[in-house]
Amino acid sequence: MRPRLLLLTAIALALALAASGCGGSEDSSRPAPAATEFPSAQGKTISELEHDSGAEESKLVVAPAAAVFDVGENRYPFGVFTLGKEQVDDADVAVYFARDAKSPVTGPLPAQVTSLETKPAYRARGAGGPGEATTVYVVPKVDFDRNGPWLAIAMLKGKDGLEVTRITQGPVVGGFPKIPEVGEKAPVIHTPTEAEVGGDLAKIDTRVPPDQMHKVDFAEVVGKKPIVLVFATPALCQSRVCGPVVDVAQEVADGYGDKADFIHMEVYKDNEISEGIRQQLVDYNLETEPWTFLIDRDGIVRDRIEGAYGVSELEEAMKTIAPGG
Repeated sequence: MRPRLLLLTAIALALALAASGCGGSEDSSRPAPAATEFPSAQGKTISELEHDSGAEESKLVVAPAAAVFDVGENRYPFGVFTLGKEQVDDADVAVYFARDAKSPVTGPLPAQVTSLETKPAYRARGAGGPGEATTVYVVPKVDFDRNGPWLAIAMLKGKDGLEVTRITQGPVVGGFPKIPEVGEKAPVIHTPTEAEVGGDLAKIDTRVPPDQMHKVDFAEVVGKKPIVLVFATPALCQSRVCGPVVDVAQEVADGYGDKADFIHMEVYKDNEISEGIRQQLVDYNLETEPWTFLIDRDGIVRDRIEGAYGVSELEEAMKTIAPGG
């Protein structure tokens, strides 16, 4: 399974290619532009939108930052980059999807820009360095009505008008049916704790310094309290978003106190890529990382997030398991 994990994390490279010097703002989040600012898809095919909308071919690259999609509503994250692989965090973008070249088109679906920044106290040592993601574009809800591969394009508002680009890695819906879904029981796994390693958190956490989300064993608290279970490896992450995700989770965790347990589970055995992935990821059938599962006090998955997210997005998701927290 390890080679497959590495292959699919390349899809999340959308957030790995950020060049140094592209971040640094305290919060670069921006709401989505209005859908009316982009061409209507009504009565058009995906090809007609791409070639007959009057939009110029864009020199920017839009790359997906997730691989797992199911029939129904999905979160669609992606990154925007120059051909020189520099992250662009201020674009106005909408995406369009179609089942095939002749099918009706879903869109335009404008994306919000979500900052991955945390308060300084929650930033790992070296956070914001070269290659680390600073933002992610997110369309909160995309409705796919069938399994299989989909076509996708993106429209961007350029300096001289609309631009269009084909998203070469269109979503494949239903490709990972064994990952725990919303409404299902969360698989019970053992997660190593601080006490288990005698306080030497470096044995079970690649973050520097280690975070504080190793106090409880998932197997002992599931079904008793709300849980946020984060699979991520800050130092070894192929997509370079695990570090920001763990920082975000720790900031949100401190706002919940004992109302919910936050657990960080590392990805590789002995924190060595060559050793392969840990059994806990196998039990959850995960082939990409990072992943975050929000589990209610009855042990039911109420939300799940693949890839990067910011503080505000995780706080919103927390309402599914700990309303009013």
